[in-house]
Amino acid sequence: MKRASTRRAFRITTSDLDGWIEQLFERKPLAEKEVKLLTKKAKEILSKENNIHAVACPITVCGDIHGQFYDLLELFRIGGRPPDCSYLFMGDYVDRGLYSVEVVSLLVALKVRYKDKVHLLRGNHESRQVTQIYGFYDECLRKYGNANVWKAFTDLFDFLPVTGLISNTIICMHGGLSPSLKTLDDIRTLTRNIEVPTEGPVCDLLWSDPEDRPGFSVSPRGAGYIFGQDESEKFCRRNNLTLISRAHQLVMEGFKPTHNDKVVTVFSAPNYTYRSGNLAAIMEVDDNLHRGCIQFEAAPRKADQLPPKMKMDYFT
Repeated sequence: MKRASTRRAFRITTSDLDGWIEQLFERKPLAEKEVKLLTKKAKEILSKENNIHAVACPITVCGDIHGQFYDLLELFRIGGRPPDCSYLFMGDYVDRGLYSVEVVSLLVALKVRYKDKVHLLRGNHESRQVTQIYGFYDECLRKYGNANVWKAFTDLFDFLPVTGLISNTIICMHGGLSPSLKTLDDIRTLTRNIEVPTEGPVCDLLWSDPEDRPGFSVSPRGAGYIFGQDESEKFCRRNNLTLISRAHQLVMEGFKPTHNDKVVTVFSAPNYTYRSGNLAAIMEVDDNLHRGCIQFEAAPRKADQLPPKMKMDYFT
């Protein structure tokens, strides 16, 4: 009897999830025990997804969110709310913004509730090392009084896919290409259930950036590479792809096509760190693989929703 009771305690019902999602949309954090249940269920789902997570059209592709909760609500207001619309998020849910706990809790709850409508990739900030420096760890301590919620989410981050593939045509990742990865099969064979390493192909997928110079060069970020148009074109041609979609870089218009339209950067955190003045964007891909970007501005904020001062470091 005792054992059966314990098993029942670890089950999440649809009603539980719906209640949590509505609570989170109101920016009311989950209790620690609810986060543990949620992340446990999310691990079960994500463990069945491949390194290259297959995604169907139509889909809305999103870039960095970085704890900017009210801007995530604005994104859903413009793009539609799941399950009415399908989303692929390309990582960096936490750090820098004021509400990383609420952002990542909401996105994970939506993933668990609508696993075929909400798709989450890993960014370079979905990392134990990075989140201890740029805000998420401290936010969890402040809001919960201990590091248990931080541990639950950072353990979950190890299960996130590193790339998404839209209709076998558009490859999505947080950062960019790697000199170690020539084919999609190379990505499929990676071991991803690890802390983000400081070098190697998993690191490159989460840290690299497109540039004008040809080939691969050492990145000034200290991790990953910068890669040229020649490498983007070779990768797309070799793998029968039309586009590399990625996030990771602040772009003032919210999106930026490069490399002769073989690469597009999508950034979904408007007025990044509450002072950058940039627009944000989402990229919609329809059933015919036609794509278009929708820009949006930061949601209006009250005085108590703005930090007095925030450090900004381009290289992360």
